[in-house]
Amino acid sequence: MVQTITSVEEFDQLLKDTPHLIVVDFFAVWCGPCRMIAPAVEALAKEYEGAVTFVKVDVDQATELAQRCGVAAMPTFLFYKGGKKVDDLTGANEKVLREKVARHK
Repeated sequence: MVQTITSVEEFDQLLKDTPHLIVVDFFAVWCGPCRMIAPAVEALAKEYEGAVTFVKVDVDQATELAQRCGVAAMPTFLFYKGGKKVDDLTGANEKVLREKVARHK
């Protein structure tokens, strides 16, 4: 299951409380590529359930968080482990997304 993060505080708490890999999907409702890759993100969340936490952030609802994370294009995926950013991916490239999840899990 993919959780939705709506605030900086919620995001910071998640980073603090989660030692394993977190994949943060910054998206926008109006973004076509975001809608195209959404089913792949859901599938990865099921595949790695319990080992990787997947969260979505709507950049129009959580503007402050998107700005703090330096998100300029959607979709942008940020990868965190042990509270630190370990990787990123901009664009709806399912193959690269899968590779990065497998590499950092």
